Amino acid sequence: MGKDTDAFNRDFGFEPSQVDVMLLSHAHIDHTGLIPRLVKQGFGGKIFCTDTTKELAALLLEDSAGIQESDTKYHNRNSQAQGAPLAQPLYTMEDAKNCMSNFYTQPYDRWFDVTDGVQAMFTDAGHILGSACVHVRITENGKTQQLTFSGDVGRYRDVILKSPQTFPQADFIVMESTYGNSLHEDVSTSIDTLLSWIEKTCFQKKGKLIIPAFSLGRTQEILYALNQLELENRLPKLDYFLDSPLSASITDVIKKYPQYFNETIQKVMESDNDPFQFEGLHYIKSVEESKMLNYRNNPCVIISASGMAEAGRVKHHISNNIENSRNSILLTGYCEPHSLGGRLLAGAKEVGIFGIEHEVHAEIGQIKSMSAHGDYEDLSQWLACQDKKLVKKLFLVHGEYDVQIAFKDRLIKKGFADIEIPEKHFEIGLT
Repeated sequence: MGKDTDAFNRDFGFEPSQVDVMLLSHAHIDHTGLIPRLVKQGFGGKIFCTDTTKELAALLLEDSAGIQESDTKYHNRNSQAQGAPLAQPLYTMEDAKNCMSNFYTQPYDRWFDVTDGVQAMFTDAGHILGSACVHVRITENGKTQQLTFSGDVGRYRDVILKSPQTFPQADFIVMESTYGNSLHEDVSTSIDTLLSWIEKTCFQKKGKLIIPAFSLGRTQEILYALNQLELENRLPKLDYFLDSPLSASITDVIKKYPQYFNETIQKVMESDNDPFQFEGLHYIKSVEESKMLNYRNNPCVIISASGMAEAGRVKHHISNNIENSRNSILLTGYCEPHSLGGRLLAGAKEVGIFGIEHEVHAEIGQIKSMSAHGDYEDLSQWLACQDKKLVKKLFLVHGEYDVQIAFKDRLIKKGFADIEIPEKHFEIGLT
């Protein structure tokens, strides 16, 4: 994370102008975050995605650019004073806006032409709103083969979204493996776990509960859980602050697409037209309002981005509250081991934030059941529609290496014969 991946983010390892087209699975920043830089360095092709992905990506990329510009200014003030070299953001707000002209939308469940001899189709991945598994049909020398890319596979019991769809038989599959060696807790326990953290932190310890949450997906799941507590007359009377303008904008977008919600939430909406709104919820917009939360002594809940606590306003909240044992920091999903969230989950006694070392006295917790990624049972269920004997090769990507090894062993036992874990910039011919 941070400086460790700066070189990786700046060097693609290929020439952008030589790429003809992009098939984008979903809007999360780890999948879209370098698109403005790719376009700026010469990529001129079409970027195909769903309509929702395009709308959400526009918000996320502008937000990412804004954070980079702000962080670069802060870094360069210190560098200039020390006579050190000045930094440049990966891309600017203008770059983020310019790349959107490359986006072209396609619906689910319909094959469309990509280029000569190549067609593609999106199916619902159930990961976040608009997320897709990407299926590519390639015809060459009279022979047609299908390559399927899982994107990020969602959960089959997600509280908001529909389950991942089945898909046509593939010859080759490129599959994510984020949770390939673990099972999530039952998603139905999330609401009670969240309530217990609110009661312990805000009523027993009289402190602040800080919840780092990804603006897209996780924030809406938390808001929905709190709304459910209100419908059940169990929501504690407190101030709940959503301190993320991006999260608020994304929530507004998500409300526009109820057709992608599952049957349960659509049933809830028959009597509650806004499943993400409840008594005591306050939207924090300005930086000044956000800073004022630091001077607040009354117990409260602060939901803020980013989910790994590596950037954004939540990093400031953690910096200002981590040394007070009355407070709690509740992580709600996957955290890359080197991120601030990952280090806190690993039990770090001290963490560096904005160049200052902080002793960790706040209680650190995690709700493991809140994950937009499927566990190994979900991933196995996603594969269940395939005839294993017809899958020529399965590639595992998007996961820690030890997790991929464990998942590979599991899939071999299930009957998949040829499984490979490719290295960075790996190339292979498909025949």
